[in-house]
Amino acid sequence: MFELPLLVILLASSLLILAVLTSLIAFRIGAPLLLLFLGIGLAVGEDGLGIQFDNAPVAYFIGSVALAVILFDSGFNTRFETAQRAAGPALVLATIGVVLTTGLVGALVHYVAGLSWLASLLLGAIISSTDAAAVFFLLRVGGIHIRERVRSTLEVESGSNDPMAVFLTATIVDLILAGPEVDAPALTLLNAFLFQIGFGAVFGIAGGWLIARAVNRLKLEPGLYPVIVLGLALFLFAIVSLLNGSGFLAVYLAGMMTGNLGRQAMPLLRRFQDGLTWLFQIVMFLLLGLLATPSEFGRIAVQGIVIALFLILIARPVAVWLCLLPFRFSREETAFVSWVGLRGAVSILLAILPMIAAIPVGQAFFNIAFIVVLTSLVVQGWTIRPVARWLGLVVPPEIGPVEKVELELPGRASHELVVYHIVEDSPVARGERIPRWARPALVVRDGRSMSQHEAGPPRTGDFVYIFASPRHIKLLDRLFASAVALGPSDKDYFGDFALEADAPVGEVARQYDIPIEPSHPDQTLAEFMVEHLAGEAHRGDRLECGPLELIVRDVDDAGNIATVGISLGQIDTPRRRLPLFLTLDDMLKLWRGRAGRRAGPARPAPAPQARQGPRPDERTPQPPAAR
Repeated sequence: MFELPLLVILLASSLLILAVLTSLIAFRIGAPLLLLFLGIGLAVGEDGLGIQFDNAPVAYFIGSVALAVILFDSGFNTRFETAQRAAGPALVLATIGVVLTTGLVGALVHYVAGLSWLASLLLGAIISSTDAAAVFFLLRVGGIHIRERVRSTLEVESGSNDPMAVFLTATIVDLILAGPEVDAPALTLLNAFLFQIGFGAVFGIAGGWLIARAVNRLKLEPGLYPVIVLGLALFLFAIVSLLNGSGFLAVYLAGMMTGNLGRQAMPLLRRFQDGLTWLFQIVMFLLLGLLATPSEFGRIAVQGIVIALFLILIARPVAVWLCLLPFRFSREETAFVSWVGLRGAVSILLAILPMIAAIPVGQAFFNIAFIVVLTSLVVQGWTIRPVARWLGLVVPPEIGPVEKVELELPGRASHELVVYHIVEDSPVARGERIPRWARPALVVRDGRSMSQHEAGPPRTGDFVYIFASPRHIKLLDRLFASAVALGPSDKDYFGDFALEADAPVGEVARQYDIPIEPSHPDQTLAEFMVEHLAGEAHRGDRLECGPLELIVRDVDDAGNIATVGISLGQIDTPRRRLPLFLTLDDMLKLWRGRAGRRAGPARPAPAPQARQGPRPDERTPQPPAAR
């Protein structure tokens, strides 16, 4: 009588354990972990071990709940500073970019396969959004450090474009079911978009504020805080969806508000959210893999691969280029953003909707979406790191690994208790003084607890307990972090030497014969670089100035340039001048060049000589305020 439920539990737990253990393989061989989760589902399905599962409504229900939890966690871990920095380009990509991708893929399907416009656009909408789980995993867990503006844009886009894809897919399904009776379908689509997105945004921000308020004010047992946050997040998702708003957008924004405004039980919530998100990612990918029938893929394998390659090589790059054109992204940055357009579980989940609605092409679209996702994870997921290095977008981490534990104090204290393990090559171990406001309250050395006065100077291997304000944690991390191991390409990234950011541009230009002109006599290097870097600068940003390059080496906590590197002569960092993704500056130069040729030949300006380094008998000039 009780054997069947126990067998289900045994099977489910076995799959869960297997999926977790495959993470060891994924990290070792650099494979996209989510691809392995999907592969396990396919392997144990009806064409593998023979597990039968064909309940599309149940799969969509569980997948929707899982996606809501994943999006809440994505927002929870997105800082306001990151969202503000990437708001413009990310929101354009998440809205206009999704629409452009839908239209381009829909046009291909319509003219090549001969399907109706609505059916073609439906397939385009299904595969139009990037997958938050895949992108966040590769950028945050994959061990790759890329320029801050690019990383922020990709993270915010991946978390905010799912609601747009869900809206387009659901609305087009409704239009297909309504038939030709719908008057002005474009106007209907626009009205539905404004209502759903606006409603979801308002309720998401308000609901997130209320969740944060509840967390900060309620006095609960510590283990209950994650439970009530999960319950409130799912309640918000359900109520907004029932009122025809975008529940997915609401939970993403609510997560962002909670993660940034919450003050109580935050370390506990972060650990709970992290584990819960991994659980739901595994469940969703396994379930969608079980729902698929690989033996049917052969019928439309060619069509699916063609659509996937068109999406990867044409539709996504064109949409990204047009969306990022006003934001002055470099060619390399635009190319990387277009390449990190991984499709994942969301596309497969949306492909279930036509099946539930009994649309004739529903099963075919599901199989095509599955092939597109597999192709994307294999082609793009496996090549993100080499592509980032090839484009010269990888930057060294600001600090090395930190061994620490954060403990929350009872009574709504304004401080946290942070435990650091002093590693051998950290600044503290090398003699750096600990600030007075961060003197250890307790030192554990060789298993013995002692006061800071009794312990004396910190030693390698000590565990130090420090009471500190949350806003000072980053400063402490720098003191206790191990040294960053730099490779040859990282050293090239820093340039030959550093200049103070407040060094006068005019003096630097005269010292190194750089063909640049300051906007005003007192302009500093930092002001000059910000002016020519679209109004903001991040670590690793480079500015070509004749034969030299100015490099943003470091920025302070306020985002201001702290030090500027200067590279003399040729650099070894791989930097490709792509023939695609022209920027507005490139277009302006081309237009001026053509206008000049039409006006007649002009005397060419003498080209600056590349500086390869001083001759043995030549003394290297010292830069102003060089460090």
